[in-house]
Amino acid sequence: MIRTLALIMAGGESPQLSVLTARRAGAALPFGGKFRIVDFTLSNCVNSGIYNVGMLTQYQPRSLQAHLGVGSPWDLDRTQGGLRIMHPSPTPEGGGWQRGTADAIRYNLEFIEDQSVDTVLILASDHIYKMDYRPLLQLHQERQADITLGVHSVSPHEAYRYGIVSVDANGNISSFVEKPRRTSSSLASMGIYAFNKEFLIDLLNRGREVSFGRELLPNLIGKVNAYAYNFQGYWVDVGTVQAYYEANMGLLAETPALDLYDPEWVIHTTSAQLPGVEIAATANLENSLLSDGCRVQGTVSRSVISPGAVISPGATVRDSIILHNAWIGPGAEVDRCVIDEDVRIGAEAMVGMGEDNTPNTEAYSSLNTGLTLVGARTTIPAQARIGRNVVIRPRTGEQAFGVERAVGSGATIG
Repeated sequence: MIRTLALIMAGGESPQLSVLTARRAGAALPFGGKFRIVDFTLSNCVNSGIYNVGMLTQYQPRSLQAHLGVGSPWDLDRTQGGLRIMHPSPTPEGGGWQRGTADAIRYNLEFIEDQSVDTVLILASDHIYKMDYRPLLQLHQERQADITLGVHSVSPHEAYRYGIVSVDANGNISSFVEKPRRTSSSLASMGIYAFNKEFLIDLLNRGREVSFGRELLPNLIGKVNAYAYNFQGYWVDVGTVQAYYEANMGLLAETPALDLYDPEWVIHTTSAQLPGVEIAATANLENSLLSDGCRVQGTVSRSVISPGAVISPGATVRDSIILHNAWIGPGAEVDRCVIDEDVRIGAEAMVGMGEDNTPNTEAYSSLNTGLTLVGARTTIPAQARIGRNVVIRPRTGEQAFGVERAVGSGATIG
């Protein structure tokens, strides 16, 4: 086994996830009912035999740290190696907030230097995939590469979202362009970088680049021994609201592209101590995913219901994601929405209603498909009428909906 330190980047703001990351790091966002997004990268590490893991945090880390604990669900509560949560703090040299991915690694170089490893594996925390990292590490060692990137084919229409890599017939990387407007290559960087330890330390000590994608890699490729490892399995960057929604809905397919029931590659997580699902005699269920502790007394179709959520009698939830402990009141209707944790939707309220598909006025490029977002701990009053492409910020109270209790399509309130 190649001696490896994995560093998971979990400090970014993820602004394209809108109110879903207003009070939490993107890595801590629930996915697929009971999981958090970071569970996939962590589980990939331990399933690949990597038990020396650092989690680099910064933005809104509280819920992420609460979820991780000491790493027990991933067998990372160890005295040798294990899980270390690494948060920036002032230093005598004037160190402070990290300005990007490369800057975050540079901030922790002393920690890296102390590790008895050959390779540093840098990983993103906001991707959904199941991957054995050992073949990539083996390729990195066999080619005696300075850096090896994990890459995955994407649609040409989505290339602008990624760092795009060009390679020759032998897998040598010839160029790296961050989020190009046009490109002839369809190979996207997965945010997986394997570095020789000493090469990485020297690289970051010599330069002042703050970002791997925007600055360091475009300047580095062509000057060093760099290879691409082409991963063929399921991989989704859920860094936008639409990608997050579609990845969740994809779990409801007859044969999902992402198999969460594979006993050979378990996705480990912190499970709440909740009872089993309660399905009342009044319930009507169609093609949905239910999690521990949820109570369904109304109608749920083509939806993902997270732990502790309650769907009251007469309520209808369609094509939606309902996160932890949300309460959907009697007779309420929720259509094509993401309802965050601890939201209360009053009796006979309608959220995601009508045919008006006006894009959100503050996020028209990312919220224009009819998807409505309700931030955590919001209370929507009884008989409220909420349109499509609406954003309701976290902790919004009933008074924000006014006397008429109506919010038109495309609005942002709270």
